[in-house]
Amino acid sequence: MFHYTVETTKTLDEATAAIEASLKDHKFGVLWQLDLPAKLQEKGVDFTTPYRVLEVCNPVEAKRVLEQNLLVGYFLPCKIVVYQDGDTTKIGLPKPSALMGVLQDPALESIAQGVEETLIRAIEAAK
Repeated sequence: MFHYTVETTKTLDEATAAIEASLKDHKFGVLWQLDLPAKLQEKGVDFTTPYRVLEVCNPVEAKRVLEQNLLVGYFLPCKIVVYQDGDTTKIGLPKPSALMGVLQDPALESIAQGVEETLIRAIEAAK
């Protein structure tokens, strides 16, 4: 599966705050956060499902993978989403191992696996 997603009993705002704090504990920072419905509505598109996209980065890991292969920049920064699916709040991410797999570079795959495991731990701690 190309993604990892969990459910939480937290509200969207609570889950977003929890994942931000957990990411910080795991040495990842949130570069920016996109409130997708607000941005689409600003552009005249009616989309009301609560949905946040967080662009997250660990600068040490980013440097490490970019020094290995500049094409990795196509996948950076990592994304974590927090959204409402019916009555359930979900937190998830596309798996870095799946994304890096397209480059077929074993050195990148092992780094991506480590980043993925850290991000999954952050999500698990936030749910």
